[in-house]
Amino acid sequence: MMGKMLYLECSSGISGDMTVGALLDLGADRAVLEHALESLGVDGYHLHFGRKDKCGISAYDFDVHLEEDGHEHGHDHEHGHDHEHGHDHEHGHDHEHGHDHEHGHDHDHEHGHDHDHNHDHGHSHDHAHPHTHRNLYDIYQIIGRLDAGERVKATARKIFEIVAEAESKAHGLPIEQVHFHEVGAIDSIVDIVSVAVCLDNLGIEEVIVSPLAEGRGYVKCQHGTLPVPVPATSNIAAAYGLKMRLTDNDGEMVTPTGAAIAAAVRTGETLPDSYRILKIGIGAGNKEFKQANILRAMLIQPESGQEASAPANTQTAKKEDPAAGCPSERMTILETNIDDGSGEMLGLVMELLLEAGASDVWHTPIYMKKNRPAYMLSVLCREELREQLEDIIFSNTTTIGIRRFPAERTVLERRKITVDTPYGPAEVKVCSRGGRTFCYPEYESIRNICREQGGQADFGTVYHAVVEAAAKAQNL
Repeated sequence: MMGKMLYLECSSGISGDMTVGALLDLGADRAVLEHALESLGVDGYHLHFGRKDKCGISAYDFDVHLEEDGHEHGHDHEHGHDHEHGHDHEHGHDHEHGHDHEHGHDHDHEHGHDHDHNHDHGHSHDHAHPHTHRNLYDIYQIIGRLDAGERVKATARKIFEIVAEAESKAHGLPIEQVHFHEVGAIDSIVDIVSVAVCLDNLGIEEVIVSPLAEGRGYVKCQHGTLPVPVPATSNIAAAYGLKMRLTDNDGEMVTPTGAAIAAAVRTGETLPDSYRILKIGIGAGNKEFKQANILRAMLIQPESGQEASAPANTQTAKKEDPAAGCPSERMTILETNIDDGSGEMLGLVMELLLEAGASDVWHTPIYMKKNRPAYMLSVLCREELREQLEDIIFSNTTTIGIRRFPAERTVLERRKITVDTPYGPAEVKVCSRGGRTFCYPEYESIRNICREQGGQADFGTVYHAVVEAAAKAQNL
């Protein structure tokens, strides 16, 4: 397993605050989260952290308390959230239902919260009036202030974009005309940014999402009475191939924010045949169903040699090469031509792209219009990383456009081993194809040995020593 694998068990649906609660229960650092939220400069809310009992199960309860004109909202919100986030640019400002109140969370707070009112996040530089509307790009600016890595910002932007696209379709409006009501946007911003921060803090690399359990019937909102699942949630499920499972529970169980989180972060939908559960986090919902209204997040470790299957609608699906028994991966290639950038700039963006998970990055010398010498920057990546890597390119180079196209590559089965040599231990990549085995010493190991030897052993000598040790270890 290349990184930590997370399994989200959505047997009671999914919402933003349930996801944050599950990740905090899993061990995400609350102090790191609070610092990140402070850096956004958004006021009008404070946070509650606590636990509550759900059918005898202790679950972590994360809650965003909204304030308006200096008064705290009661949060009885029996109808979930303001579907489409109070996009009342054509409607009256009905504050009664003007929030994305995640998963029908009644917020009656009879449970034992750690009511830490010190976390009121009353920031001085974003005191927007409650009737202000924000579009997607306004929210991008808020996310841009986040004191966190680019990976966190890219995840938050991606989740918000998925919500905005779904509501754009639901309202029949261009995405730039989809507006988030001031109060209704706050809890969405907090929940979405919190999920991105917690996933990064936990070091999650792979996320498996179960089918999403959903209820039946209708919910009331300021636009009227909507069927469950609400239009935005249905649009997200259709666009991203999310599997849904209807239950006999009355009301909404999957919110648009929850569906967007599932769509944005999942890298697979099927668990390995066998795995070990390393840790469990449980996030609480507020509605009472006949079953425990919880979201379980489990850190799992597949048995050696297993991988979770990727979703069918992504570009990362693998298929076997029948001729050689080697998997063929569907990848994406990004390309952009740059004729006004420095070598230092190109060097930095290559480092950032590789650190963010690009499979390969390279520069090709080219000539552009007016015979200008330039470079073509090329990136090979998994499709689910595309938007994050595009953000890095746009942010760190002078380009104004990026081409992309699908590609397939045949990859050798591979694993790493450590071998002992006369110069010390070294890592070796062992690859196989058609019954043949190849051993390739890792450059970093060779470099470290040469440096430690202080010039007593040259690169070629150490390299051949490692190859011989690997061949002996593999009985080649």
